[in-house]
Amino acid sequence: MTENDLPTLQWFPGHMKKAQRLIESNLKLVDIIIEVLDARIPSSSQNPLLKKILGTKPRLIALCKSDLADPKLTTAWIDHFRAEQLTAVAVDAVKGTGIKNLIAAAKKLAEPFTHKMVKHGGKPRAARVMIIGIPNVGKSSLINRLSGGAHTKIENRPGVTRAKQWIKLEGDLELLDTPGILWSKFDDPIAALKLAWTFALKDEIYDLERTVCLLLETLAARYPSGLIDRFKLDEPLPADGAQLLESIGRKRGCLRKGGALDLDKAQHIVMTEFRSGKLGRITLDLIEENDPK
Repeated sequence: MTENDLPTLQWFPGHMKKAQRLIESNLKLVDIIIEVLDARIPSSSQNPLLKKILGTKPRLIALCKSDLADPKLTTAWIDHFRAEQLTAVAVDAVKGTGIKNLIAAAKKLAEPFTHKMVKHGGKPRAARVMIIGIPNVGKSSLINRLSGGAHTKIENRPGVTRAKQWIKLEGDLELLDTPGILWSKFDDPIAALKLAWTFALKDEIYDLERTVCLLLETLAARYPSGLIDRFKLDEPLPADGAQLLESIGRKRGCLRKGGALDLDKAQHIVMTEFRSGKLGRITLDLIEENDPK
C-alpha cells in the first residue's frame, strides 16, 4: 500500500485544540495519565503530540477493545511498550477483563504521590488520574466500567480541585473529568486510514468505497480465513479489493434491480462486520511498521 493508493482524509477539529489546552492546564492536578489506545491499532491511535504535552508525567497504557484484537500481537505490543519503559494493560471494558490489572498498575505508578505523607504518619490518599484517548478507542466504556456507570462526583476541595469535576472510580482512584483529544491534522495517511477502518473517524469525511477496498486487501493478505469463513468465499481470494467487495456483496444478496451490485449496502456490511469483530480478532498495526530502521 502506497500513499497514492490512499483516500484523502481532511479533518481539522478546532474543539480538539481547546481540549488540548484544557489538558495541559490540568496536568498538575493529577498523579498519572492513563492513555487509552485501540488494541487493534496501538500505534495509529496514539496521539503524536501527547509525549510533548505530558513531559515527565507518569503514563499508563490501556489497550482497550482487546477482545477484538489478535491476542498474540496484543502480547507483543505489551512487550514493546515495556521496552519503552511504559506499562500497558490489555482491557475489555465491556466485559471487565483486565480492569483489576489496570487499577493495580495505576495505583503502583501513582505510589510516589499517594504515599508522600505515609512516612510522616499519614494515610495514603487516592490516586488522581486523567484518562486520555482519541474518539472511539474505548475511553467512555473504560470510564463507565471503572465508575460502575454511576459517575459519582467528588466534592470540590479548596486549593486542590477548585472548580474541577472529579469522579470516584473503583480501586480508590479519582478521575479528573476531561474531554478527549485528537491531533488537528493527519501527518501519517496510513494511520489515518486505520482510524477510519476502526471508526475513530466518521465515514462521511472520506472516500468510503476506496477505504473499504483497502481494508479488504489488507485482510485478504493478513487474515484471509476471517473473510473466507464469514462470507463463504472461494479460495484463493482475489488480491483486488474491488473484486472482493463485489464477491461479498453478491454472496450477501446486495443487488439492485437488474442484478447490479448495491455498493452502499455491501460497503456497510463489510465495515460493520469488521468493526464488530465478526471477521475474527484482528490487529492492523505491526510493531515492525512502528519501529524505524
